[in-house]
Amino acid sequence: MVTFRQAQQSDLTRLVHMLADDPLGAQRENLSSPLPNSYLDAFLHINQDPNNELIVAEQAGHIVGMLQLTFIPYLTYQGSWRCLIEGVRIDTQYRGHGIGGQMFQWVIERAKAKNCRLIQLTSDKLRPDAIRFYQSLGFTASHEGMKLSLID
Repeated sequence: MVTFRQAQQSDLTRLVHMLADDPLGAQRENLSSPLPNSYLDAFLHINQDPNNELIVAEQAGHIVGMLQLTFIPYLTYQGSWRCLIEGVRIDTQYRGHGIGGQMFQWVIERAKAKNCRLIQLTSDKLRPDAIRFYQSLGFTASHEGMKLSLID
């Protein structure tokens, strides 16, 4: 059985390792020990913001997945809220066991409980398996997403 909870500071090393465990994450994360203080700073900001939630999925006492939810108020749609999903990861040894589907069912219920009108996410075009997974859940590529890197 998979359970979901807010991440704790003691989870931080495990979460950063999960973020680094793919070709894209390996290029941008820093796994030095101890972790750079920037990870703790980010965790503390997320944890203190009532519109952000860093969520872990656990199975048999082990963290098997993670994601971040950000709840955003908008003027569009008559002043509605949106749920933005970022940093989705399932531990490589647990992929293909339905954990991602369970995690997204939990997210959908969480977004409904927060009165969100829609859920949105982006996925790097270099992650076709992730894109197919999101599409299987009913997500559609209805918009063209763009990003501007501010790092040289």
